[in-house]
Amino acid sequence: MKDTTNAFDVEIQKINRTEYIHYLSLKSIGADLITLIDKYIVSICESDHDTEIGTVKKELKSFFSGKDIRTQQGAIAEFIVHLYLKESGFNQECLFLNLEEGSIKKGFDGYYTFSSFEWIMESKSGSINTKDISHKKKLKEAYNDLKDKIGGNTSNNPWKNAYNHAKIVGSSQNILNNIKSLSKMYIDKQYPNMNDLNIIPASTIFFEKTSKSIDFNCSEIQTTISDMQFKSINAICIDNKLMDKLLEILTQ
Repeated sequence: MKDTTNAFDVEIQKINRTEYIHYLSLKSIGADLITLIDKYIVSICESDHDTEIGTVKKELKSFFSGKDIRTQQGAIAEFIVHLYLKESGFNQECLFLNLEEGSIKKGFDGYYTFSSFEWIMESKSGSINTKDISHKKKLKEAYNDLKDKIGGNTSNNPWKNAYNHAKIVGSSQNILNNIKSLSKMYIDKQYPNMNDLNIIPASTIFFEKTSKSIDFNCSEIQTTISDMQFKSINAICIDNKLMDKLLEILTQ
């Protein structure tokens, strides 16, 4: 994983060779963050890299229009995770949104590759004003959601969705074959073991228009992920104080 730019105020804690904790604090919009968004917004949202930035932003504006605050927060939280992972060297094997449907895509929030390994990402978010909210709880939600989807406790086949997205973005045949095999297993009610998968649970807490704050406790997060099953994990925790400004940048 390469070092990220100055666009992110980030701390990375390596627990061991298979466990990493990332803590990002988004407090202000700087030139580096705006440049980073403009660099990746098309590739995050579209398979067609020739699409103009203005066109993508118009599509995003249409998507966000009329959505409730929770949906807006969820989409922005997920976008920032995509942005951070791409800048960290992960290759995105999925699309951000089903923009043609005007909804957040079903299935996994993200499918990535890094150094020939495949990674599944799930993002959860909430407001600091929610009672007892914490990164620990949101990471557990993301993990449990992944576990349910992988274990067949969902109404749709997440691997089929991942395959369709990977095909659109031009993923390699090896990746497509692997996802297709997992999709067939899902149909046959044969589910992979969580211990064989690389996962990225992500938690975002929004602090917009409030002076409230919480202290990030890395030891608490380490204890939380110790109860999870995985082959490797990148746990991402984000404090986001830029909801309104990011919404403006993504849709202006």
